[in-house]
Amino acid sequence: MRVAAIQTTAGSDRNANFAAGDLLVAEAADQGAALVVLPEWSSVAGSRRVLHAAAEDLEGPTLTWASATADRLGIHLVAGSFPERCEDGRIANTSCLVGPDGSLLAVYRKIHLFDVSVPGAEFRESDTIAPGDSAVVAVMAASDASPTPPPVIGLSLCYDVRFPELYRVLTLAGATVLVVPAAFTAVTGPAHWELLLRARAVENACFVIGAGQVGQLPHGMPACHGHSMIVDPWGVVVAERAEPSPGIVMADLDLADQARIRRELPVLANRRPEAYRGLHGIDKSE
Repeated sequence: MRVAAIQTTAGSDRNANFAAGDLLVAEAADQGAALVVLPEWSSVAGSRRVLHAAAEDLEGPTLTWASATADRLGIHLVAGSFPERCEDGRIANTSCLVGPDGSLLAVYRKIHLFDVSVPGAEFRESDTIAPGDSAVVAVMAASDASPTPPPVIGLSLCYDVRFPELYRVLTLAGATVLVVPAAFTAVTGPAHWELLLRARAVENACFVIGAGQVGQLPHGMPACHGHSMIVDPWGVVVAERAEPSPGIVMADLDLADQARIRRELPVLANRRPEAYRGLHGIDKSE
C-alpha cells in the first residue's frame, strides 16, 4: 500500500491552506497514494485569538473540504487537525480520518496537551484547548487486490508521540499504521522527532507516518521542524523530506513483511500485563 505524508507551512487563512493542501494531496494521489496524512493545524494556524475565531463545529468547513477531496481522489485522508468548537468555550485539537467515498471513519481529539517551558518553545496548549479522552483506531476499506487484511489506523497528534502508552493501547486495539500529524517545534525536533517516531514504530512493530508543519508559522505558534517521514516496523526511516519546505513524502508499506516481523520478534505476544499491575497508574483490569 502506498502512503504519503504532506509537509506544509500553514497560515491563518483557512481557504489558502485548503488550496495549498489540494495541490499536494492531489499530487500524492496521482502518484498512487491510498492514504494521505496532513500535518497538525493544517486547516488554520496562529495565535489563541486566531484559533478561537476560526473554531468550527465537527461537520464544518474542514471536514467538508476533506470529504470532498477524499471522494474526488478516491483516497483515505487524515485531515491533519483543526480547532473544533467546544461547549465550555475552549476548543479541541481535532483530527478526522475520511474514507475514499468521503465518509467520516474516525474522529480523534488530541489527548496530551503541549504545556512546556523549554527555552525557545514555551507554550501552554491547555490555556486554549480542551484535551480529548479517547484513543481511536479505524479500519481502512479493504482492497480486493491485497492478500493481507486491511490496515488499521491508529490516530494521534504531535505531542502525543512522547507518551508510548497511547501507542501501545492503539496497537493492542489492532493498529498496524500509526499516524502522527504534527507541528513539532524547531527547538525540540532535531533531537527528538526522528527518535520518537522510530521508537513508536519499533516497540509496536507498526508503520509510523509523521506529517509535519515546517518553518515559520503565524505569530503565536513556534517555528516548526518539518522532516516529515515514514518509518517501517523495523525502525527504518524509509522516506523523509529533509528540505525545509512544503512537499510530499511517499513510501510503499509492505504489510506482509510487517506480519513476518511480528511473528519473528513477537514483542506484543511476549507482554506480561500481570507483572505490570503493581506499577502506579496501571489499570488493574488490563
